[in-house]
Amino acid sequence: MAPSTKESQRAELHKMIWRIANDLRGSVDGWDFKQYVLGFLFYRFISENLAAYLDGQEHEAGNVEFDYARLSDSQAQAEWADIVAEKGYFIFPRELFVNVRARAATDENLNETLQRVFTNIEGSAVGTESEGDLKGLFDDLDVNSSKLGPTVAKRNEKLVKLLDAIGDLPLGSFSDNTIDLFGDAYEYLMQMYASQAGKSGGEYYTPQEISELLARITVLGKTEVNKVYDPAAGSGSLLLKFAKVLGKENVRQGFYGQEINLTTYNLARINMFLHDVNFEQFHIAHGDTLLDPAHWDDEPFEAIVSNPPYSIKWDGDANPLLINDPRYAPAGVLAPKSKADLAFTMHILSWLAVDGTAAIVEFPGVLYRGGAERKIRQYLIDNNYVDAVIQLPSDLFFGTTIATCIIVLKKSKADNAVLFIDASGEFTRVGNKNKLTEVHQQVVLDRYAAREDLAHLARLVPNSDIAANDYNIAVSSYVEAEDTREVIDITELNAEIARIVARQAELRTSIDAIVADLEGSDA
Repeated sequence: MAPSTKESQRAELHKMIWRIANDLRGSVDGWDFKQYVLGFLFYRFISENLAAYLDGQEHEAGNVEFDYARLSDSQAQAEWADIVAEKGYFIFPRELFVNVRARAATDENLNETLQRVFTNIEGSAVGTESEGDLKGLFDDLDVNSSKLGPTVAKRNEKLVKLLDAIGDLPLGSFSDNTIDLFGDAYEYLMQMYASQAGKSGGEYYTPQEISELLARITVLGKTEVNKVYDPAAGSGSLLLKFAKVLGKENVRQGFYGQEINLTTYNLARINMFLHDVNFEQFHIAHGDTLLDPAHWDDEPFEAIVSNPPYSIKWDGDANPLLINDPRYAPAGVLAPKSKADLAFTMHILSWLAVDGTAAIVEFPGVLYRGGAERKIRQYLIDNNYVDAVIQLPSDLFFGTTIATCIIVLKKSKADNAVLFIDASGEFTRVGNKNKLTEVHQQVVLDRYAAREDLAHLARLVPNSDIAANDYNIAVSSYVEAEDTREVIDITELNAEIARIVARQAELRTSIDAIVADLEGSDA
């Protein structure tokens, strides 16, 4: 009997994923291995998603015996154009995951078969609206890589194991699942690989609970938004939290993002598909957001979330054109060449809708460093764009133990003040990392929504006071940490010391008497 609860489904899923890792251990390891597992998971998903979609249509029309997987390729060919228009891609019945897997063990040319299938899937979208969303999705899935084995036969053995392991994942039918199993599998795998890969993995992955907190902050008090945007999209997990928080149907005009790393860009698009976000609903671009933003025609955005890379290098004032860029020009200065953090912040502010909210994970240095960064903070404070600064616990992210913060931006505020929240104690230790549980998230949200002073936890500070403090916006500068040291009663302490001294005198007298007695005996 299949698992029927979220917890049992998830536990079974994670157990099976570890089986895959163990089966393939020693051939392809760590962060590099993710390409194969995620790629084959994606292949299975789009196969089953397409088949379920077509079977459902026919069953509703009364053809209850219809099974797309059993059709001949020639029969399916006639519906090619209509299927691509609806789903964004086409897969021949013979090339569905279930059918390729069934033949895999006896297919001496399995590597060639899979390469042809992947090429055909991408090729099915050429010349259509979905071409850009499908192009290159299988580029990192090298079925002829020596990492899989030194010979074709050895590589095919691994590919059979991969197909079987992914095929055995208990994902059931779409309608029977109480959790988004494909999406959950993807997020679990990304977390698993990011934790093992250190900084290289952590650059691409924001823990789910952080993503959810950012999304909940930006939609507080709303039931729908027009568009959501992440200028450093990574694996796409931040964007997809809006689908969980609001529902996909309540992100009316879709999910937008840009990612500079090609591999990660592919992972983000795969993530969208695996969460059953149709190609028409997401618009993920590849490129450098700071220098060549892709969504000029789509801004402004009502909700923006981001965990941009910490303190990376960028062109800054070495590029004379940037100071005239409408995104950066208002501050009158560019973020330092060695620290692009506030360049992302200025970009986000520029593209934020008047009635929108942005939540950005920031490296702590941007809160208090001088020079150009101080001038940018001055611009943000003097123009009343900073709504809140939230200090997060340390050791939340893969690749770093540093305690980061969240800066919340708004263009329409009811007051001229910044809410500072100390959430550094809101965590539970899980394994070797700290984690924000749903309870901790709610605590932060409640403090943010209340927007009032709370001893040692939150303080609403007028912009004028921040200006007087040299535009320092570090939470510790405004929220006094609680003194948890034990209170000592001085009178009682002195009395105890007096008792100890008296007791010492008694012991000394007793010892002297014993020594004198011993000396007398020796004599």
